[in-house]
Amino acid sequence: MTTRDKAIQIFNSAITAVQPAQLMPAHLFISDSTLHIFNQQFPIAGLQNIYVIGAGKASAAMAKSVEEILGNLISAGIIVTKYEHSLPLQKIICAEAAHPVPDESGVVATAQTIELISKAGKGDLIICLISGGASSLWMDVPEGLTLSKLQTTYELLLKSGATIDEMNTVRKHLSGVKGGQLLQYAPLASWFSFIISDVPGDDLSVIASGPTVAEQSKFADAEAVLTKYNLMHRLPTAISDYIHAGITGKINETAKSTDPVFNQVHNHIIGSNSIALKAAAARAKALGYKVVSIENTLHGDAAERGTALVQQCKNYTGTLPACWLLGGETIVAVTGKGKGGRNQQMALSAQLELSKEANNATPAITFLAAGTDGTDGPTDAAGAIADQYSIELASEKKLDAAAYFNNNDAYHLFEQTDSLFKTGATQTNVMDLVIVIAEL
Repeated sequence: MTTRDKAIQIFNSAITAVQPAQLMPAHLFISDSTLHIFNQQFPIAGLQNIYVIGAGKASAAMAKSVEEILGNLISAGIIVTKYEHSLPLQKIICAEAAHPVPDESGVVATAQTIELISKAGKGDLIICLISGGASSLWMDVPEGLTLSKLQTTYELLLKSGATIDEMNTVRKHLSGVKGGQLLQYAPLASWFSFIISDVPGDDLSVIASGPTVAEQSKFADAEAVLTKYNLMHRLPTAISDYIHAGITGKINETAKSTDPVFNQVHNHIIGSNSIALKAAAARAKALGYKVVSIENTLHGDAAERGTALVQQCKNYTGTLPACWLLGGETIVAVTGKGKGGRNQQMALSAQLELSKEANNATPAITFLAAGTDGTDGPTDAAGAIADQYSIELASEKKLDAAAYFNNNDAYHLFEQTDSLFKTGATQTNVMDLVIVIAEL
């Protein structure tokens, strides 16, 4: 088994641990003719309607698990997931839409979701399944705006280098469902939100733009983010006008904690990057590696972190073979015209650092960076692997790795060196994982 194979095994163990089929049954189950949801119990004989809704890259698998648990107790349901992430469901409609830039399919699915939950009244239960990606998949178009103008804004944000919490601050204020506002369509029902976190710090208000969570930020905060990244003057006029209308009180702010509707909702994180890292560490140890560090606060510039991690491993003087495990989410300010994602950019920065001593490097380092959802940026790869093999192939093919890096074109570099890491849709999403292995 190659070191690459071992790194992939570690990654796969992490993914298995955060599959909805592993996570859901601990929080939703039936026992002694009683439905248990989180810490609440409902006699089955007294149940009225149970509606299931959801959005995100893991929502189809979450919905499938709910169907297996509840079966015919489900009155109706609809979830929306990313294209090519759907699963066959029996009672719940599984819609698909675009991510990370929303499309008309997301708008339609969101309208259908609102129509469904608007039927819910007092005594009804709404099971809400939320995972990363929902900020784009649950998409509405506020009055005075258009989808195309919102798409332009999303694209600008995605390329700006803004963090996920900054992006979602803006998204919440260009929506009537984000920032706790989804609850307004079924204010009398009892809500139970099952949440798989894909954001650093597991902040409920940031995950999926917090559709069932009270929001503290205001329109002025959204404007501050756009100003910070020099985007205000690049926005469609209708978008900037909308934000200014919110600042002056002409448009209502997002839902605040004082709204009594929040007495009806129970938000629980059932899956996170920490759970994935724990499973990864167990697998690494089983493979004989000394786990040097486990960090779930990976953030900052992707390239800088990739370079720093390789330098850290080069300077390591402890027991070998060794493994470093990191989770989180980095950022990339896109200036080139190439193809890639933050994990591929990080892996390429790692390769550039490794290649400085490629011929006589000790220890030998293997660097895998990938998204737990199976996608990295607008590509079909989860990430990439940098090691001696990828360096040698790049050299044989006379590929200028630095030029690919500067053009944000890591995908095409790794494609030519058989080093793209492709998993397909994993049906979960708990940010990114970086696995670095050092061996003699």
